[in-house]
Amino acid sequence: MVKLITVQVTSTRDVLHFKIGDSEVASGDYVVVRSMIGEELGRVIKTFGSSFNDLLKIDRIPEVLRKANERDLEGYERKLQEEKRAYDFCLEKINEREVPIKLIRVIFYTNERKAIFYFSSEGRIDFRDLVKDLARRLKMRIEMRQIGIRDEAKMIGGIGICGRQLCCKLFLNNIEPITLQMAKRQNLNMNPLKISGQCGRLMCCLSYEEDHGGRVLIEDQDELVGYNEEEDMDQGGTRS
Repeated sequence: MVKLITVQVTSTRDVLHFKIGDSEVASGDYVVVRSMIGEELGRVIKTFGSSFNDLLKIDRIPEVLRKANERDLEGYERKLQEEKRAYDFCLEKINEREVPIKLIRVIFYTNERKAIFYFSSEGRIDFRDLVKDLARRLKMRIEMRQIGIRDEAKMIGGIGICGRQLCCKLFLNNIEPITLQMAKRQNLNMNPLKISGQCGRLMCCLSYEEDHGGRVLIEDQDELVGYNEEEDMDQGGTRS
């Protein structure tokens, strides 16, 4: 019986749907999936019953390769250690050559001898000598990939002003454009410190909370959708 599961892929932190056959898995188990870097681990977030198969057109959903075994887990740990050594070496060369970039993360492919070095910078950088140093040391193809500040926050993670993990790190797969109009429609304080995330850009939750009516102000009624302030006060809440 094929069933549907939700998996958080380790390299990108994306939360995706996969289907799995006879293997029994539960939330928290690790599975091996196919991704852009080859075979890699993913952590099972949730399992679903067969009733979801027709609803989500399960035939179009990729399949888990296998449930992770001890060899897979050991290989993953070795890969993390190799990526850490590559990161440290790259950082050393960046400082030595005074290359004006901020190194974010290193990811090794599992299906070929290739590594991606993610970095951020204020403009175009000539890092050809740095790439030569890395290729000479690691004996593999090197790709330097520049990312924006929001993607940097997604990779690094952190705690938002709400006290929870950053949404982009925890479960958002795609970072959508955010506008000030979204904050205005939700009747929020327009103080930049109140509506900006850790990356310094407008908070991602302004977008999906607007879509679901979480904080949207109804123009012809003096109330918030899905929120009753009087009920909240009756239950012992306090005004912020």
